[in-house]
Amino acid sequence: MAAAAVVAAMLSAGWAAAAPPNIVFIFSDDHAFQAVGAYGSNINQTPNIDRIANSGMRFDRCYVTNSICGPSRACILTGKYSHKNGFRTNNDRFDASQPTFAKQMQGAGYQTAMIGKWHLVSDPVGFDHWDILPGQGRYYSPEFITPAGRNVEQGYVTDVITDKALAWLKNDRQSDRPFVLMMQHKAPHRSWEPGPEHVGDGKGKTIPEPETLFDDYQNRSDAARTATMRISQNMNPASDLMVFTPDSPRGKKFFKLTPEGTQQAWSDAYSEENAAYMADPPVGDAKTRWNYQRYLRNYLACVARVDDSVGRVLDYLDQSGLAENTIVIYCSDQGFYLGEHGWYDKRFMYEQSLRTPLLVRWPGVVEPGSVCEQIASNVDLAETFLDAAGLPIPKDMQGRSLTPLLQGETPDDWRKTFYYHYYEGPPAVHTVEQHCGVTDGRYKLIHFYTIGQWELFDLQEDPNEIRSVYDDPAYAGHQERLKKELKRLQTELEVPAIAAAPLR
Repeated sequence: MAAAAVVAAMLSAGWAAAAPPNIVFIFSDDHAFQAVGAYGSNINQTPNIDRIANSGMRFDRCYVTNSICGPSRACILTGKYSHKNGFRTNNDRFDASQPTFAKQMQGAGYQTAMIGKWHLVSDPVGFDHWDILPGQGRYYSPEFITPAGRNVEQGYVTDVITDKALAWLKNDRQSDRPFVLMMQHKAPHRSWEPGPEHVGDGKGKTIPEPETLFDDYQNRSDAARTATMRISQNMNPASDLMVFTPDSPRGKKFFKLTPEGTQQAWSDAYSEENAAYMADPPVGDAKTRWNYQRYLRNYLACVARVDDSVGRVLDYLDQSGLAENTIVIYCSDQGFYLGEHGWYDKRFMYEQSLRTPLLVRWPGVVEPGSVCEQIASNVDLAETFLDAAGLPIPKDMQGRSLTPLLQGETPDDWRKTFYYHYYEGPPAVHTVEQHCGVTDGRYKLIHFYTIGQWELFDLQEDPNEIRSVYDDPAYAGHQERLKKELKRLQTELEVPAIAAAPLR
């Protein structure tokens, strides 16, 4: 049976009371919830992303299962944790033969498209149209992979991805069939190269510093002290902070890829500051503060172009008449450190990387401006897509559809705790120790099992997570409770046995 006929048959059988909803999934990379206006950001504004929150639902406790790029994407496709879908670290290759929500929706007659960052090594399967970046991709003159081969596109990657997505919506899809569009940005992933429209946004401004910028890593396990993602020590001035001259090797390589006029925009934004830095490089706390300001300035400028992109897509949906029957989701593959604990990057189970922004607009279903405090996760997205489309959810998926929450209802058996597991330990980049853990939203237990150490945090009393109370007798009951819950979740999720080091 042809795909369109499958959809028609399902509708006639009462598959849905109305036409199946379209889904536009807008996915960014490393976009911290602290850098989203709708989450109360004090460092930037995101008016277009906020449009989704204002007309939909904001999830305040959306946790990722494994805070790193590729594994998050595999989790979303499969609705399964890393140990089940086989993609534990960025060095893995996605098994494209396994079931995914995309295959199931495609088989039911949905048109499916994947455009932007893929980062799963194997080619996309289950998509009628795909146009993806190789690996991390690059910001300027990005290369794309298609079924027909590779090509280089002129321009800035956020704009190119948006152009491709809008072209598919306008010209390539069939108007009589529902669709799923996965529009996945590279930004604001490292190396934080803003587009020419926003490169000068932060000039002359001072970005507020987080309380823990000068964290001393006391009162915790060794893992925080040994991680190599400190703003003060582990950033490369040329590649991370854009401190270079146009005639330097880095400058020549960079400007070779950029369009005409970009060099002048970058010179106007940075040349004076760069000259001062190279003439007298800051040291000590001054270096930390300088690096933080330049890092955040570039990061937020990358976010600004993503926000512009969201506005373009929302405007098209409104103008084309598609908005009323289209679910729009904005999410990131995980959170990110914006100077908290003196860090950039993610990986740890601490709040800034565990939590990711999740905003959902679904006209007629989601109450505008609503907020959900229940624990949601990226492992729930596949189930949500299928449920919204009226399709069955495979029993081996490990998340749950968010549809009841989106309708303002919380099932009695909704999860009260959440399991996390990070696999990419040393000597991998940033040398963050492998760990697993459980959180109930207030109390969080983390097991750094390869070094035999534990942490326990009370987020109400210590929201910045700077004092582990694992050995505090006053928290012995919570320690015991969460250890039992950790074991229960590992059994329920069928997590393979962990070779843990002796406790120390």
